[in-house]
Amino acid sequence: MRYTISRGFWWTFLLCVLATLAVFFIPAYIIQPFRYESPRGLWWAMAIRHHAPFWSLLGVCFALLLAWIIWYATRRNGRVLLILGVLFATASAILCRVNYFEWMFHPVRQAGFESASQSKVDASEMVLALNFNNDPRAYPIREMAYHHILNDTIGGVPVAVTY
Repeated sequence: MRYTISRGFWWTFLLCVLATLAVFFIPAYIIQPFRYESPRGLWWAMAIRHHAPFWSLLGVCFALLLAWIIWYATRRNGRVLLILGVLFATASAILCRVNYFEWMFHPVRQAGFESASQSKVDASEMVLALNFNNDPRAYPIREMAYHHILNDTIGGVPVAVTY
């Protein structure tokens, strides 16, 4: 037996799913390396990221409740949309609990070096330079900013290069 349901339930379901996605995507969009981040925008991104686990869980619970209410009043295509919405909201809620910034800033397994003449580093690009025991090395700041730390051996001396 099917019953009718108002469009308001669908719109509320859609808003729940979008809000749950927003608490994940807004901080991920605002906090990006090598892009200007205004102090106010960064403050908002960090505030949203701080409260995202609670709001995303609330959004998923409310989306599940609405999906359950709407389920019996809709046909197959509507049910597919309900399942997709709940899956997207759930994925967002899970990702809100993961430090996804670690995915952007991963460690370098092994450093690879080129001679200065073969290097594709722009002359204006900043580098970290080290020279131990006549073994010079240069680490581009742009690359170091993504990886933050690099373990290396220079002139037989183990070093941790960081930026």
